Amino acid sequence: MPAPVRPGFRLPLLVTADADLLDELLRIAAAAGTEVDVAPDPTAARPRWSRAPLVIVGQDQAAACLRARLPRRQRVVIVGRGPAPGWDLAEPLGAEYVLQLPEAEEWLLRRLGPSVDAGGRVVAVLGGRGGAGASVLAGALAVTAARDGKRTLLIDADPFGGGLDLILGWETVEGLRWPGLTAAEGRFDPLALVRALPQRGDLVMLSFDRGDPLPLPAEALAAALDAGRRARDLIVVDLPRRLDDAAVAALQAADHTLLVVPAELRATAAATQVAKAVTMHCAAASVVVRGPAPGNLSATEVARSVGFPLAGLLPSEPGLVRGLEHGEAPASGGRGPLADLCRRVITDLFGNGGVAAA
Repeated sequence: MPAPVRPGFRLPLLVTADADLLDELLRIAAAAGTEVDVAPDPTAARPRWSRAPLVIVGQDQAAACLRARLPRRQRVVIVGRGPAPGWDLAEPLGAEYVLQLPEAEEWLLRRLGPSVDAGGRVVAVLGGRGGAGASVLAGALAVTAARDGKRTLLIDADPFGGGLDLILGWETVEGLRWPGLTAAEGRFDPLALVRALPQRGDLVMLSFDRGDPLPLPAEALAAALDAGRRARDLIVVDLPRRLDDAAVAALQAADHTLLVVPAELRATAAATQVAKAVTMHCAAASVVVRGPAPGNLSATEVARSVGFPLAGLLPSEPGLVRGLEHGEAPASGGRGPLADLCRRVITDLFGNGGVAAA
């Protein structure tokens, strides 16, 4: 049997209920020195579908995966034994290759080698209610990581969020934004994408422009996440509170999700409903409680009600709002409660694959 999944460590995913095919694929993975994750059908595969660095779909489950409407993503291959291993399903499923064993064994050995995990960590951030401060936290995480020398990609996945470029003071920085990227067809070269985006130092950003709001296709976000994993150390994704297909794809790909909740009774009630939706798609999540608490609701009480571990408490920072209004990126000075929280989250994310409770 395959080894259990270690937190923060992405394993190639095998989707098959064919015992003989599974035995062959496990043997090849063992020869390549790679652990794998196994799902017998699309239902079991869904929570791991987007975050796996490589998905190998058995011929027996290709049609079922298509019917299940799993998010379209890169690095999917169909593998079969014997003739006609699913050529007709490759294009609608988004598979890059259709392979036949035993002829494809050498190809799979190379693809399943130790370099299969692209390495970049993904953290998703969303608010428990509108105006919770999730975008500010996402921007601060990206700024902090880049200041510490990590190659960072900040992705704005909320079409109605007002624009992360405004939070960072980057609205005049030239570079590719979502409207130009979604108009392009095909897959992205990771390095070419990074070079095309607005950037300053180790931080690059993919955001919306000031034009009309447009829906964000799940395929486009999945492709950007895939490129980010291969070209960056950390990818921070700012998500909308109402989960669309793109947000679900990001949650499934995330190593950790942070839910930002103001220390207020109604905000906690709203965040509890958001948390129920989040837990359906992400592997690990925690809550960041933002002060002040007008009713003296404690951070521990908020976290207990939401049902997530407490990642940290953010007290009110009067200077933060003033700085944002003047185009100063959050946590850019490297001091204060927000910067301290961001450093702790990043350290935990890279240290053990999860964010420790505060």
